[in-house]
Formats: sequence, C-alpha cells, structure tokens
Amino acid sequence: MPHVAAWLGRVCAGLLVAAGLIVAPVYAANHSVQGAVKKEEGGIDTDAPTAILIEAKTGSVLFEKNADELRAPSSMMKLMTAEVIFHALAKGEIKLTDEYRISENAWRRGGAPSGGSTMFAAIHSIVSVDDLLHGLAIQSGNDSCIALAEGYAGSESAFVAKMQARAREIGLARSTFGNTNGLPDPDNKMSVRELGHLARHLILTYPDLYKLFGEREFTWNKIRQQNRNPLLASLDGADGLKTGYTKEGGFGMVGSAVQNGTRLVVVVNGLSDAADRAAAAKRLLEWGFKNFETRTLFEANQTVGYGKVFGGDTGRIALHANEPVGVMVQRNGSDKINARIIYKGPVRAPVQSGDRIGAIKVWRNGNLALEVPLYASESVGTGSLTQRAFDGASELAIGLLRSGIEKL
Repeated sequence: MPHVAAWLGRVCAGLLVAAGLIVAPVYAANHSVQGAVKKEEGGIDTDAPTAILIEAKTGSVLFEKNADELRAPSSMMKLMTAEVIFHALAKGEIKLTDEYRISENAWRRGGAPSGGSTMFAAIHSIVSVDDLLHGLAIQSGNDSCIALAEGYAGSESAFVAKMQARAREIGLARSTFGNTNGLPDPDNKMSVRELGHLARHLILTYPDLYKLFGEREFTWNKIRQQNRNPLLASLDGADGLKTGYTKEGGFGMVGSAVQNGTRLVVVVNGLSDAADRAAAAKRLLEWGFKNFETRTLFEANQTVGYGKVFGGDTGRIALHANEPVGVMVQRNGSDKINARIIYKGPVRAPVQSGDRIGAIKVWRNGNLALEVPLYASESVGTGSLTQRAFDGASELAIGLLRSGIEKL
C-alpha cells in the first residue's frame, strides 16, 4: 500500500531548518493558477489561456495556469519531431551527413506551394539531415519535418508512430500526434506542461543539438530567413525554442533563456496575436529571473530518508536522488515549502542498489513544484524465515488496525 514518509533524522531536519523550510504533511492543491495571487508580494498573472514557467535543471514549477489543458500545439509540436531525430543521432542510427530526398509530398504539403512556413527545399533535391534540422529549428519548415520523417522512417505515418512511442518513453503521458509539423489535425494535442517537459528534455539531453534553436538565421535555396523566435532579439540570454500558430490553437511559444547561471523555460498557448504571445512569454521569464532563486534541499546521492522493507534482512532502506533536489523559491522569503517522500510500501525484499523506490515531492505554497525519483542507496537481501514471519504478522496487524479506523 502507499506510504507517505516525512524527512527522517536529525541531519535532514537540521538542513531544512537551516534553509528556512517547513516540513509537514501536505497535499497538492488543485488550483488552475499558481503564482497569480498577491501581486504585491511578487505574484503574477498572464493573459495567456494556458501557461507554465519552469526552472530547467530541477523542473521546479514557478508559475502555471491551466497547465494540463490539452490544446493544438501548432508548430511547437515540431520539438517532438526534433527529439525523435536527435535520439536517432545519439544512438548512431543516422548521421548529420546523411541525405534525404525531398519528395513531391514533402514539397507540395510543406514546401513553397503550401503557403505555410517552409525552408524552400526544391522538389526532388537531396538535403542533409543537418540542413533539414536547421530548416526545422530556425525556419519552422513544414517541408523539413516531412522530409526527415520520410527519410528516417519511410513515411510520415510511420514516423508519427515513433513520435508517439518516444513521447511515452520520455514521460509525455497525454500528448498525441497526427503529423510531424503541427499543421491542423484533430490528433495533435499537447499541454503546456508536457511541452515544457519536452523542452527541458531537449536542453538537458542534447545540449549540442539544442544550439540549433538559438541560431538567428538560415539560408537555403538562396533564400535567407530569420529565426521566428522574437525572444532571441528582445531578452538577454534567450536561445530557444519554437513559436507556433494555428487557428485551432492560437498563438503559442516555447521559450528558454539563461541569466546568472539559471535557465528558465516558458510555454504559453492560445493567445490572440503574435505580439501578445511574445509579450506574455517575455514577461513571465523576466518575472522568474527577478523574483526567484534556487534553494538546494539535498545534493545528488545524499540520503533524503528511508523506506520500510518487508521480508528483508534489515527493516529499512536508505533512499537518495541521482540528481540534486532543489526548488526555486521567491527571494522575498514568503514561500512555504513542504516536502514528502512517497512510495508504495513496504518495499519487498530483495532490493538491489539503484532500484527506483519512489519519489520526493516538494510543494510551494500548497502547489506541487517539484517531483524527483528516489532510488535505493543499498541492497537488501531476503531475511530469515523468522524475520519474514514477523513482518507478515506486523503488516496484518497494521491492516486490521487501519480497517478498524476506516469504519469509525
């Protein structure tokens, strides 16, 4: 059954007290807007129907508004097409120097005749993967996406299946795709939360390839086009990622910038025009950089607590995160931070060191701001018959007691 454990041990408690944090039982509030209250205390709101602001390294959420609402992602969905190609490059399945042919389908549906965003690749021309990725990232080329899909997977539909599978692998639980470029299709649905998660993944997993999104211009077929991201010219440290527009989805943007060593990711969607889109994204980023700082709760591999073990040669197991556990807090010190270790337990022995056991969840002012996986810090072997019998009797007694309480 699920166990919800608070921090254990004097060392952990001392660390949290020193950091000015409060640890107490808490459950996430189901607010549609986080960060939009008490503007006099540093809060903010936005005209964007859906929005999220995330600290890239930890995934700490600074602001959200209707962040789980599924909408048409428009050209922002091209980030998923890029991820599939980046992943194939990382695995060595393809190379940047590989060349794909621009089919009549790619040219007609995504090229010059289509009237949409295009890199203007000529029909039946041969273009390298590197150049097609430039066309995708800088010019938002619909022809680039179709050509990459056909060249890598054989057809756009086969590539879309890879997008769907890969999305689930990287933690996008609700996103669906009908094509590779975000052109209107009823199956194209993503939330700003999952677009933000995808952006973080691209930034952290493919740092060299991510640089494509920050390039200011690209020339193909003797046609020079500027990067469509307005943040690159208006915000210090901006270096990505994608804009998007369809009638169904409205104007949207996934943006990222680095200032003073902190990287933030913003996603807005559903705005009525391009100027409002740019202003909303920039305003959220500027607010985040001005008002927040990172507070580290635990270092990577530091013990953050313990889980109960069933049938083992020891009754508990130390838990750690593979990455630092940090949360962005407001500089004015007004935030209330609560944290819990959550796992299904007791954990049945044997347990191998490195097994994923649960997660640490951190709430800021009652809203879930961070969730980081926790892993076993040590191996636990199977206990003796006597130990296992004792654990079984203990769990039976606890179950009966809990059942009795529930009936009261």
